Amino acid sequence: MAFLLSSPISNFSFPKLKHKTIDITKSKTQCSHNSNIPTETIVRRSANYKPTIWDSDFVLSLRSQYKEEKYTNRIRKLKEEVKTMLIKSRTPWDQLELIDILQRLGLAYHFEHQIHEILMCIYNKTHSHDTDKSIKKDLHFTALEFRLLRQHGFNISQEIFSDFQDEVGNLKRNLYDDYKGILSLYEASFLSEEGENVLDSAREFGYNKLRKHVQQNQETDPYYAKLINHALELPLHWRMQRLESRWFIDMYEVKHGMDSHILELAKLDFNNVQATYQADLQYTSCWWKSTCLAEKLSFIRDRLVENFLWAVGQIYEPRFGYCRRMCSKVYSLITTIDDIYDVYGTLEELELFTDAVQRWEVTEIEHLPDYMKICFVCLHNTINEIGYDVLKEKGFHIIPYLKKAWVDLCEAYLLEAKWYHSRYTPTVEEYTENAWISISGPVILVHVFFLTQDKITFDSLKYLKEYPEIVRLSSLVLRLANDLGTSSDELKRGDIPKLIQCYMNESGASEDEARQYIQCLISETWKKMTKQGCIESPLLSKAFIGIAMDLARMAQCAYQHGDGYGIPDGETKDHVLSILVQPIPI
Repeated sequence: MAFLLSSPISNFSFPKLKHKTIDITKSKTQCSHNSNIPTETIVRRSANYKPTIWDSDFVLSLRSQYKEEKYTNRIRKLKEEVKTMLIKSRTPWDQLELIDILQRLGLAYHFEHQIHEILMCIYNKTHSHDTDKSIKKDLHFTALEFRLLRQHGFNISQEIFSDFQDEVGNLKRNLYDDYKGILSLYEASFLSEEGENVLDSAREFGYNKLRKHVQQNQETDPYYAKLINHALELPLHWRMQRLESRWFIDMYEVKHGMDSHILELAKLDFNNVQATYQADLQYTSCWWKSTCLAEKLSFIRDRLVENFLWAVGQIYEPRFGYCRRMCSKVYSLITTIDDIYDVYGTLEELELFTDAVQRWEVTEIEHLPDYMKICFVCLHNTINEIGYDVLKEKGFHIIPYLKKAWVDLCEAYLLEAKWYHSRYTPTVEEYTENAWISISGPVILVHVFFLTQDKITFDSLKYLKEYPEIVRLSSLVLRLANDLGTSSDELKRGDIPKLIQCYMNESGASEDEARQYIQCLISETWKKMTKQGCIESPLLSKAFIGIAMDLARMAQCAYQHGDGYGIPDGETKDHVLSILVQPIPI
């Protein structure tokens, strides 16, 4: 289905994505390792970050009734009813519709086995030689089938859409008014892989048709207008899953033909899971307060609740509570250390701190300034505690692997600091090679690996050491989304050039063209990541791969309308309230 649309950027090329130990001695600015930091007054920068809007007393006051027995019993009963619906649905199309609804409502994790069995059956029938060719599929169900099968790792080709093409490869004209089908095709196109031109063209065609349709039918078809606007703003495949569930519960409630039992289960389950999140958040809040980092290091972003929201966006299933708690700690430490390198530390101090992380010895920190000592000891103790827990539970000594990830991060931060102090604008390749590490994706996902992987082998540890492709790709989306959302504010503070400026400097492009280039990079990276998500890996669990992709989704949510992390009182505040604080009225 060619649809005859060209790429928005001519001569588009994907930047090289490599990993090697960063040689910080090759930076433009050299620094002595002399431990005697000058005693004269040091003029330090300030980012003037706003204080937290979430008081710890408020966090500790959160209460939920939805863990009470009457609610958990009702949830259990409704789950059995929905399971029966799944199994006894009359046709494959009914099953696909129900699976899609359960996924969007945030309920699919309850029915993983049943969903897999249904999709396996549908896949086998679709690819069977004795399939009844007389059965006509419509565009909506074909696109839905494609999206769900590919999402769940089945090898399905874009050729499934060949019946909807005319002689020259365009969408048949009799389908131009099938907006339900075009919307489904548009959403399916975001699960494309590299080289799938049919889906690339379908995406462009669908966007133009849907945008025109919604402009003309906003009042006459408000339900589908909302669905279309939602999809055009950000596709389903790229959305933070928990936030999508909260939005879709309200949509499903007004949907024609909605099932009241499914709706009741969705609301009760959302509130029940919210109660789990509140307990996790309260634990993490107590830990953060006990570190005294926000009190002692007044220049850092105090974003405990926002860090926890990131952990929920990345690790939303209730069963991963310990991982969510530990990742919230990791996010908070990353933010603290990032602010030290980006804003507060002198270049010599940053050299010394990087050296301390490389040594990983508390006894070696006497040469650090006081503000760095408290940060390093907190980092050292927290990460060693995580390592101790894994050693007890799984019998593996993982601290060397965690340490390596933190060393890589600090070395990447230091290289950026040297670029800043030498006023050096890196090439696109230099920037990208360092930036997918400095955005902290690898250090986050290394911790996730050990906290979610049931089976750890020496082969998987060797594989993890150089960072698997899914880690690199997820981290790149995180970096690209961050650069789009924060570039303007960070340049005002005097930070290093971001990818936008590097591309403008190298190519002579305008800022709008550079932003378009980055949007194309995000799309191309998602194609690579979607392919990785469909590959069965003997070394990485399905849960880990899903969490890696959810990190990219959380990034696009946080930076969709600007810096949703550094600025606490915008859309992020609404996200916190809807996911962590306010239950859905029953």
